[in-house]
Amino acid sequence: MASTWPTEILLLRDLVAIPSLSGDEEAVARFVEVTAREWGLPVVRDETGVRLRITGRQSGPTLAFVSHLDVVPPGAGWTRDPFTPVIEGTTLYGRGAGDAKASVAAMLVAVMDVARRGGPARGDLLLLLGLGEETRNTSMPNLVTRAGPVDAAVVGEPTNLDFAVAQRGLMMVDLVAQGDQRHAGRVSEDGPFTNALVLLSRDLVKLEGLFRDRPHVLLGHPTVTPTMVEAGVSRNVTPPRARAILDVRSTPAWTHSELAEGLTQALDCEVHVTSDRLVPCETRSDSGLLAAASRVRPQARHYGSPTCSDWVFLRDADGFKCGPGTSSRSHTPDECVDLPEVTAARRFYTELARAYLQ
Repeated sequence: MASTWPTEILLLRDLVAIPSLSGDEEAVARFVEVTAREWGLPVVRDETGVRLRITGRQSGPTLAFVSHLDVVPPGAGWTRDPFTPVIEGTTLYGRGAGDAKASVAAMLVAVMDVARRGGPARGDLLLLLGLGEETRNTSMPNLVTRAGPVDAAVVGEPTNLDFAVAQRGLMMVDLVAQGDQRHAGRVSEDGPFTNALVLLSRDLVKLEGLFRDRPHVLLGHPTVTPTMVEAGVSRNVTPPRARAILDVRSTPAWTHSELAEGLTQALDCEVHVTSDRLVPCETRSDSGLLAAASRVRPQARHYGSPTCSDWVFLRDADGFKCGPGTSSRSHTPDECVDLPEVTAARRFYTELARAYLQ
């Protein structure tokens, strides 16, 4: 790659070249640490990830730039080596190029820019880079705890530099039907019985009509999607138990407890919530951070994001989600990012830090 590319593009190339599958991020975290030290930035790396803090000249709020270092496995269908970054025109290809190493690169260079200008006028600028975000084992809750109080946060995920001001949550549910085990050839001879699979199927048909009375202005209705079903002892035996896994994508208009209660009331099967920590997020109506961001990037669209992120662990701060890259390219073969957008992200993050921490 030509050395005439700006710093954030060279950094992105180096980040993509380091395979950092979830659970195996040490090499990329160490690379970020070494790079930050070479740039004279105060950096801490531990088992929760990487964090930097640039202290302002006067006291004030703490603004965090937040993203993650891990990527999903490459999978099949690639026409290029997923961990050999290749530039074609103004597009860089490689696993994690958009999700979310473009945000990592732009945020790290923006922090350097702020530091070299003497730091924020007031308050602190944080950079928090977590591990395991693509799994249920994200380190972000512990990383945020170690960093201390955060007043405002920008979460770096691919949004094409538009502002995701609402984000769906995720609740996982086991829907379980109990029935009677019988010989399939004798079900009509041995008296009343319940086929667990039939009972489960009747409830699955009901799901599409649930939670339609309270739409969110940006995200619409919650969705309840069956993703896995298991049942059966043998091909000629009625199942005594059947289970479906439900993926429930929530909105800020519903709490997870309300959704769980709604499922329980509407369905005949047992409802077992297996995960409910990924609650939906929404930017405050009086957000000072969003106001500053809109002054810096007035062309940005405000929208609701269907995907979860580490924003959930900073939901009590004034925040939104914004980063270079296209969300629909995430986790796909030949993942890529448009390089002019990465450079625009560096400028945006730099100017936002200056506008918010002035």
